[in-house]
Amino acid sequence: MEIQIFGVKKCSDSNKAERYFKERRIQFQYRDLTIKGVSKKELDDILRFYSPEDVINKKGKRYRERNLEFIKHDIIEELLADPLLIRTPVVRFKNLVTIGYTPEIWQKSLLKI
Repeated sequence: MEIQIFGVKKCSDSNKAERYFKERRIQFQYRDLTIKGVSKKELDDILRFYSPEDVINKKGKRYRERNLEFIKHDIIEELLADPLLIRTPVVRFKNLVTIGYTPEIWQKSLLKI
């Protein structure tokens, strides 16, 4: 089972997601978005489950710093150019993608595996 967590070490929800899988001894790959962003294919996979509006973190510090609320922009291009705009954590496994800390969804999905 290949589980990926896309997160940021300073994000409490990303840390909780990482702890959730560690406590259950479930192996995962952690991708720190401050080090390496998402590829176009990875973003496309996320966008199969969520709209671009749901993926971009409009309440985040990065969104405010870049004044994106006042600038007309293409959300997908912005997410690819600056992965710190992505709401975290993003957890991918099998045919499922979740955004945010959602242990109830992970638990149901893991039971099916």
